[in-house]
Amino acid sequence: MIPASELAWSQQAAYPILATLQILPLVGAALLLYLGERSISTFIGRGIAILEMWLAIDLYRTFESGRSGFQLAEKFVIFDPLAYHAAADGITVLFVLLSALIVLLLTLYSMVRGLPEPGRLLASILAVEGVLMSLLVSTNLLWFVLASAVEIALVGYLLWHWATSPEKDMMLTRFYQFQGAGILLLLLGTILLGWVHAEASGGDWSFDLTALLGMSISPAIASVIFFLLFYGMGIRTPIFPLHGWLPLVAQHGNVAIAPVLLLAIKVGIYGMVRFVFPILPEAVAHWHSFVVAVAAAGVFYAAFLAFLQRDLRTLMAYAVISHTSLLIFGLFSLHAEGFQGSILLAANFGLAMTVMIFVVGLVYRRTRTTMLDQLGGLFDRIPFIGGAFLLGGLAIVGMPGTPGFDAAHLVMEASIDRLGALLTVAVALGNVLAAGFLLWAFQRAFLAPRSDKAKSQTGKVERTLPMEYLVIGSAVGVLLVSGFYMEPWMKLVEVPLHALSERFHP
Repeated sequence: MIPASELAWSQQAAYPILATLQILPLVGAALLLYLGERSISTFIGRGIAILEMWLAIDLYRTFESGRSGFQLAEKFVIFDPLAYHAAADGITVLFVLLSALIVLLLTLYSMVRGLPEPGRLLASILAVEGVLMSLLVSTNLLWFVLASAVEIALVGYLLWHWATSPEKDMMLTRFYQFQGAGILLLLLGTILLGWVHAEASGGDWSFDLTALLGMSISPAIASVIFFLLFYGMGIRTPIFPLHGWLPLVAQHGNVAIAPVLLLAIKVGIYGMVRFVFPILPEAVAHWHSFVVAVAAAGVFYAAFLAFLQRDLRTLMAYAVISHTSLLIFGLFSLHAEGFQGSILLAANFGLAMTVMIFVVGLVYRRTRTTMLDQLGGLFDRIPFIGGAFLLGGLAIVGMPGTPGFDAAHLVMEASIDRLGALLTVAVALGNVLAAGFLLWAFQRAFLAPRSDKAKSQTGKVERTLPMEYLVIGSAVGVLLVSGFYMEPWMKLVEVPLHALSERFHP
């Protein structure tokens, strides 16, 4: 059983850390919009991102990893069903750290790329960060859904305004169609949960996690709510077969910044662990075999399609779909180690995918293309950037020395125990296919001889710049340090995920 006990923020900290994490980026975004495109705007934007990273580290230092239940709780009643209730457990802290680090890297990356309207760009990134922090620390499901809708709208603006394709309008339409459907499904599932609570409590509507835990829900209604929430979060994640928006976004949208915000921070996975699994354990247990089968199919489906791609950006999109299926496979093993492995894989995926998407953006900056038949021979000119792409790809498939190695081992061990060796081995082979298409992409883009057509298209490739060493090197450094020293990550998530597993195997 997940403990409902909470520790108020005033018992642990001198100031409300969670509220500050949400407010600081939003204030910074408003300030940057007021300043416009003045030269000082970029310095202020990056300064705020650094302060937010410091706040995330302070949250980690303040948080007590071995304590069960939520900590640093903050409550304020605005409108009773939408009451502000923020709190943190180890999963929250891990995702907050990851989000703050990725946003900081994004602010530095935007300086490397030299994108137009840097003040507006940084304001948009900070606004996304503030809303993202809000949904990560909220224990109110309705708040989580509404914050997700705002975040999707902001990321859509980033995708469209700094897009690289003339077909950006078509891309944005498809993006909002899928994401709008996902938000609608989440909202319907959330309202249905609130109605069930109101029926059980004499008319008291509540969407707070602590109120929804342990509710008695009929199996039929629980199944409906489960699929509404699961599919709603699955579109965002994205999982097979709800991924149709991603290849278009990858090909026609912003090259790096918006995709990193969409894909590196696995909000859908977080939402499942935070709300779906604790509130609907019976429905999750009833339908987990179905979800596991779909996830296993998704690993192979996406890996096969990745081999057919000729654009590095769409290839990366199918890499995301394939690897996300592995995360879902681990989660729905309903095993403590499977939970832990999937959450750690999500964090590893965030860092590794950030590195790889940054590299794709830097390649595009130099060559104005991501078509594999127009690349080749890049390793001779930018070996550091090429090496980072290779390391990111190997991290995604669980290379020793990266966080993915221990995480994938936990997922496989849990899956063998709960789902059997045959299915687990099959999914592991799918992960080998993932390694194959990522190495193939590396060979085509960086090692293959450049054709005459590629030389005429790309010209002389610029060497790696000092700021690129800093941005890519920082991300790679965190990835490697985390891989060799996983203990802090594992300690953060061990207690809440063990408590979650007890709801399925007491």
